[in-house]
Amino acid sequence: MERVGFIVQDKMISQAVISRLPRYFRYLGELKNEGIERISSQELSARMQVTASQIRQDFNHFGGFGQQGYGYNVNYLYSEIANILGLNEEHNLIIIGAGHLGQALVNYMNFERRGFIFRGIFDNNPALWGTTIRGIEVMPMDRIEQFVRENAVDIAVLSIPKDGAVSVANDLVRFGIKAIWNFAHVDLLLPKEVKVENVHLSDSLMKLSYMLASD
Repeated sequence: MERVGFIVQDKMISQAVISRLPRYFRYLGELKNEGIERISSQELSARMQVTASQIRQDFNHFGGFGQQGYGYNVNYLYSEIANILGLNEEHNLIIIGAGHLGQALVNYMNFERRGFIFRGIFDNNPALWGTTIRGIEVMPMDRIEQFVRENAVDIAVLSIPKDGAVSVANDLVRFGIKAIWNFAHVDLLLPKEVKVENVHLSDSLMKLSYMLASD
């Protein structure tokens, strides 16, 4: 089921706009760290290589945030985009698959700084049960349902092979998971109330290969 956007006050926001919000948030965070208090759309455009017109259009979907001739208050805009992205709340995550990718994701500290907290790790390999990754115990798959319900988990991360990923995803939906960050090499088609972000790392690498080949 294709997601084409989401609605803010009866207005559909396109996926293209949504995909730029994290980038705005990242650049604004850098501006905050540099001590910059105000920035114009033209100055932000020069940094991000997005046209000033596009920046203004994107922000207008959410109320504008700036004043003509005055620019944007960096701290305010940073906070507002954080709210739009849901970063004003803490999200509890579990990860399915304790292989190399799963371990790397758990060990990436920046997720916690954004409010994404790994609470549990699950794998079907008995040799991994009871081991820990950054202090989090790897548990058997049959403990997922109880863990999800007892720890208010809303996001599951799939870092498992494509075989079995669909079955695991369907189980997660049944257990009450609201969103899945999917690194399995298969697109998940789930009920529309479950949010899915399919991440195919090889797709990005092939796009880079295309750019090299066509240069």
